[in-house]
Amino acid sequence: MGGRGGQRDRRPAPANSTSTTVVQRCRKRRPIPPPANSTSTSTWTGQRGRKPCPPPANSTSTWTGQRGRKPRRTPPPANSLQSIGEPPPDLHLRCADNLGPFGVIMVLFETPSGFAIFYFDGVSLYEPDAMENIWANFVKKCRADSVLWPKKFQVFKDKYDAINLDTGLNNQLTKMILKWHLPGQKLAVGKPEYKTVIEAELGILCLYDEPVMELMRGLKYLMHSIVPEEKSKLAEEDGLQASQGLKLLLDRYGFDVKPEMVNQCIIETACNLYDCSSLKKQTKSWRLASDFLEEVSSIDSKDWEIPKLATALKIVCYPEDEIVFGNPHKMFTPNELSKLVTDAPKYEDSGIVKAIILGRYKEMVFLYDLKAQHKKELASLIKKAKEAYEAEQTLDWRGERSFE
Repeated sequence: MGGRGGQRDRRPAPANSTSTTVVQRCRKRRPIPPPANSTSTSTWTGQRGRKPCPPPANSTSTWTGQRGRKPRRTPPPANSLQSIGEPPPDLHLRCADNLGPFGVIMVLFETPSGFAIFYFDGVSLYEPDAMENIWANFVKKCRADSVLWPKKFQVFKDKYDAINLDTGLNNQLTKMILKWHLPGQKLAVGKPEYKTVIEAELGILCLYDEPVMELMRGLKYLMHSIVPEEKSKLAEEDGLQASQGLKLLLDRYGFDVKPEMVNQCIIETACNLYDCSSLKKQTKSWRLASDFLEEVSSIDSKDWEIPKLATALKIVCYPEDEIVFGNPHKMFTPNELSKLVTDAPKYEDSGIVKAIILGRYKEMVFLYDLKAQHKKELASLIKKAKEAYEAEQTLDWRGERSFE
């Protein structure tokens, strides 16, 4: 403020002054368009000195020309695997287009009194060890909740009239399927004739194979938990007793069990044994860590089993600690064991993270001990089941002889 009567000082600034007057500060700057003879191909944004930032060369996103803004993605459906909080693995991405949105398929499940509709993680049907994985997912409802989403159940007075090769689909089942079916989604069915009828009348591609049958066996085992409206019972042979996934697991551990011998205790204990197979997930990380043995000690450990490899890395990281799993003198040759102990100081500057090796080693020891306990418990249960089955067979044989 200055001048007479409190008026603003409007004297012009010197020609060589860089200060800005009040009037100049209040003016808005107009955008300056590019020159008419300019050969620039950049997009004019109307902002002085600012150019839109193109995306990186390896980016696959669509460039909108707006600084700092990312293109919006279409949100996944509420029942998709991605919405649960875990990004789908590569296998889910590869199979999504073939099975349905985000790999989620629809399931038509037949109960004694009607039909139920579910959404299911269809990619799990075709993963490695799929049969065992499907079986394990349906041992308990809490496990199934991570891959199965109930949608609808309806009672049908005449299920044969609802779907058959002679008359096709009735109106009630047709509306039920179409209401919940998503574009491009495949439908898993429990009978080959259902696949034929639905594909012919509705044009919906259906799945019917061994993994789907394993899925149906799991649904039957948990029927009263996942379809509480269904009050009727199923025959025992329709459940997990006849599971191919369970049979594969029992065969792998050397148990010869007939489906008639299988009971709930055997199923749950076998599932506990299956859970210990998470050791397989550690294989890749242990193999990566084995590169240190080759680089530092010139020891080729590519063909070693996980316990031997884990013990070797434990020795080079903590040579003075006691080995609590296995006998190193039986695991390694004298030359290998001597070299591991001698080269231990060399691993100080190798880049190996000792704390991670120790944590993984303890986890491996815990899982192997737990696996041994569950295997012993399962052997005892199977032995009792065999004795009871053989005793029952003997009684039946004697009863048949008495009638002759």
